Amino acid sequence: MSQNIASHQWENRILLILTDNSDTTTFQNQLKEFQTHENGLTDRKLIVYQIKEYIYTKGLKEGEWQHSSKLYKTYKSVNTSFEVILIGLDGGIKIRQSELLTCEKLFETIDVMPMRKAELKNKKN
Repeated sequence: MSQNIASHQWENRILLILTDNSDTTTFQNQLKEFQTHENGLTDRKLIVYQIKEYIYTKGLKEGEWQHSSKLYKTYKSVNTSFEVILIGLDGGIKIRQSELLTCEKLFETIDVMPMRKAELKNKKN
């Protein structure tokens, strides 16, 4: 499943939402935050993965869960029950935090990246 993430390199930015329990307020609030700003996520080429210990799904809606623990084992920090990770177009981790990630902070972080600036410049032309 880590291959799935690697297949997005240079095409999409990735948001990983990792949780031990998808019923927690933090996890639910994170989904709502991203759902409220779906156009901004799409504009910035973001793909979201919801990841639990043994299953994951792609997207913000309740989707079809796939069985795998590779993403969780690869990206989850040991000392947190919730985590959000932004992976850039180059495959590098740009944000890793264990509290709610606002779209304001997310978009500010992405919008100053050289590749994002190039995307915006190309859109104008």
